[in-house]
Amino acid sequence: MSEVEEKKEILTKKQARIDKAKRMWYRFSRNKMSVVGLVGVILVILIAIFQDVIAPYPEHAQAYTNYAAVKLAPCKEYLFGTDGTGRDVLSRIIFSFRNALAMGIGVIGIAAPIGVVFGLLAGYHKGTWISTVIMRVVDIFLSLPSLVLALAVSALLSPTLWHSMMAITFSWWAWYARLVYGSASSVRNEYFVKSAELIGAKRSHIILKEILPNCWSTILTKMTLDMGIVILMGSTLSFVGLGAQPPAPDLGTMISDGYKLLPDCWWLTIFPALAIMFIVLAFNLFGDGISDMLNSKEA
Repeated sequence: MSEVEEKKEILTKKQARIDKAKRMWYRFSRNKMSVVGLVGVILVILIAIFQDVIAPYPEHAQAYTNYAAVKLAPCKEYLFGTDGTGRDVLSRIIFSFRNALAMGIGVIGIAAPIGVVFGLLAGYHKGTWISTVIMRVVDIFLSLPSLVLALAVSALLSPTLWHSMMAITFSWWAWYARLVYGSASSVRNEYFVKSAELIGAKRSHIILKEILPNCWSTILTKMTLDMGIVILMGSTLSFVGLGAQPPAPDLGTMISDGYKLLPDCWWLTIFPALAIMFIVLAFNLFGDGISDMLNSKEA
């Protein structure tokens, strides 16, 4: 092959990738709410990264006391008001975004790989004792409400952010196993998998190179949709005192401290609750867009 033909082939492949990216963005952006979700997710990430710069009072993120500004209603100086020790509520909400993202990324980053591995094994070995054992264990975990199971595990551990992440992970991996099992067991009977088996390909190659790529769209869609749910569950654990502990800023803890002072100090509960709603809604809308982008059959 001449040098000119090689350059032409490279340009052709590059153009094909660009065209594919444009088609995927078109499918994603057809739903305007998905774009809104994308903007919201980017905003959440930027706030978490640059929290020290964005927060008007960074020192209020930890233990801090200002008795001259205790329980002030929203005003020009404190846009979201102050709490029982005079700390700026807006600054604490901003600092809590990093913990919320850490919760979502940590849980999904651990639960998804575990569930995917077991789902692939069960799907490939469907009809054997391996599949039966794995899926019966999965069914046991799925028969228990995730929040109740997470609460039970958290109660056995000391209340920290890490332990709450482990508790939710313990209750969450089974959903990925069940999801991947369904996809893998259907792909298992496709002709390209049978062909790979006939030419003597290793099982690991078939599972990782033939079956797994056909499950990625389903896995990625669930991961993005799960971010908001996991963050909400983490806030729930913090609300009952089983998550991040004071003085660390956490949305669930802030709501727990604030609801006792309703309705007089309404801002202590309303603004953290709105922050949770914003994060969950952003990831849900973004997940819908990812689903449209990866699962659409249009060119």
